Amino acid sequence: MTAPLIASRADVATDAPARYAKQLVAHLGRKLTFTAEGTAWTTTIGAATAHIVVGDGVLTLLAAGEEEQAVARVEEVLGSHLERFGQRQELTVTWSRSGG
Repeated sequence: MTAPLIASRADVATDAPARYAKQLVAHLGRKLTFTAEGTAWTTTIGAATAHIVVGDGVLTLLAAGEEEQAVARVEEVLGSHLERFGQRQELTVTWSRSGG
């Protein structure tokens, strides 16, 4: 029996979602392999999956996995980097969890 999926989502309002997504993927891509599909990128961080999705005026970050710690790691990696890159715009990443 597999553990229930834990999903986490953060919608970050910004006037430059594509630029921040590109910056995240370029920076994290030094250590991780991303696959792109349209305006979305996916990678695996540890035992969880990370998605970066460009929307209209919003950058959506998604984390999913079976282990609490793995999902928390994705939240930390994506969230801390985006907040650092968006420091001038005062971007704040607030995660919302479901499942588990």
